[in-house]
Amino acid sequence: MARGPSRLLASRVHQTATESLASTVYPKTYNPSPPWVAALANIPPSEIWTRPYPAQHALLPVRLPKSRKTPPKNLYRPTKIEHPEDRLRKQFYSDHPWELARPKLLMEIDGKDARYRDWSKGLRQPGMKLSGESVVQRQLYLMQHAKMTRAQAYDVARKEFYKLRRFEETEARIAQEEARAYGAYFGKTVNQVGMELEDKEYNNWLKWAGEEIEGQEMERQAAYANDIDLPEVEAEEAADV
Repeated sequence: MARGPSRLLASRVHQTATESLASTVYPKTYNPSPPWVAALANIPPSEIWTRPYPAQHALLPVRLPKSRKTPPKNLYRPTKIEHPEDRLRKQFYSDHPWELARPKLLMEIDGKDARYRDWSKGLRQPGMKLSGESVVQRQLYLMQHAKMTRAQAYDVARKEFYKLRRFEETEARIAQEEARAYGAYFGKTVNQVGMELEDKEYNNWLKWAGEEIEGQEMERQAAYANDIDLPEVEAEEAADV
């Protein structure tokens, strides 16, 4: 079988295989046709070995935006730090503004007081006074572990807070009544002090109002007697002289 560069092309593989099978070099030898010969005859290989290159279009001119030489804003402003408890605190103290007037304990022993809290047991925690922070931490615990929504956790923590606050107020009131029954004196109450201040201001206003009425009455009487215009007439006569 003759060989040449032209027979190495992929487009002549089927022709080369057919000629090899029809060779009479060994006439008594049976050369079976491989299965791929029929498939190659039905689906011939591509004659172009390279991938077709699509038509290229001319690039359209694009106007680039002009760069503005403006100084960056907030370059030296520190980044705002937000915590998950911030929104909860804002909601609670917005609904209970008078809780901010209660005294707060800011002293810590070793700085690890948060590790000693177990908010799964409720708002009562060792070494921590009941406050709005108890409600915030309890609500956050219910949201993270009990898988409650913010509204549901807030409702649960808020009701627990009301119950404990009523218990504290009742306990303090009963203790004060018992002490008074045994002769203790706690001084004036807040209402008594407030009433005294209110009475004092009312008396001051009553005195000022009486003086104002008396002054206006004197001016009205002097107007009928033409006493008010006398100083003005005397001043005009002195100016003419």
